[in-house]
Amino acid sequence: MLGVASLALGLIVIVVFGSWLLKRFRGGSRSSAQRESYDRHNEAQEREPPVDLGDVREVAVQEFTEHHSGERQAVCKIEGFVVFVEDVPDGLEVGDVIETKILSFNRGHTSATATFLGRA
Repeated sequence: MLGVASLALGLIVIVVFGSWLLKRFRGGSRSSAQRESYDRHNEAQEREPPVDLGDVREVAVQEFTEHHSGERQAVCKIEGFVVFVEDVPDGLEVGDVIETKILSFNRGHTSATATFLGRA
């Protein structure tokens, strides 16, 4: 009797664990916001950047972030494409429009680095 109960309990544990594993690998545990972000990331990897090296563009500052070197950078977007702007002055605020020059792309061409040229 104890052997049958142990076998049944073991099967239940295997089924529950298997279904959890299946959901995990298929992304079933992600929230809708996480799924949307993942989908947009995949779409960004498939399209060409809307800028070229050397382009000078006017962009609005969306937010600020710190580079791994500790330098403060402005985060801007051009047609949804993320541009990290270096050498920003301390007086800049979110919403300010600035002029930038595109310097480089990241490895997957899903974002770019630019330098601050001035206020627009």
